[in-house]
Amino acid sequence: MTSTAPDVVRLKLGRTFDTMDVNGDGYVDWSDYQQLTDRYISVFGLGRNDPRAGGIQAFYQMYWQELLRHAQPNGQRLSRDAFIEAHRLASVDTSRLNIVEGCGHAIFDCMDTDGDNEISREEFENLLRKVWKISQPDAIETFRRLDLDGDGRVSRQEFIRAAHEYFYSNDPDAPGSLLFGHL
Repeated sequence: MTSTAPDVVRLKLGRTFDTMDVNGDGYVDWSDYQQLTDRYISVFGLGRNDPRAGGIQAFYQMYWQELLRHAQPNGQRLSRDAFIEAHRLASVDTSRLNIVEGCGHAIFDCMDTDGDNEISREEFENLLRKVWKISQPDAIETFRRLDLDGDGRVSRQEFIRAAHEYFYSNDPDAPGSLLFGHL
């Protein structure tokens, strides 16, 4: 008897969909992403004219368009399966937007409120608890795993590495796979 290894990337993207589907209607649309963008701006105290606010807004608008471009034609909303498949396709198609790199940098820029090119545990907790509305203790503890050099801060490079692991790694224990807690 053979068993099939779990598709960890699918599980992670499914978790992202569940978090994004704010109203629980089984679909994600632009309004869900606009709410997410508004939370970034509010939580990290970005003024509407702050380049980081414009950056996160512009990134998510392009990100959303890439998801729609890679989804089967079905209007302006995505079901769970369409969302997962569109993410898989968009994450490897860098012809218009590299969503993995762009996502990591745009989010990092918002979190790095003091501009020191590192994020503190508090900044990371704000991302999870206040922006993504995730409070699982194992997700909060992920900060320690993301801090590869153990200096108590997550550098931009460490965070971008985690973004790559989130989108591409089938290792459920990779630090980036744990961004929102254990699967």
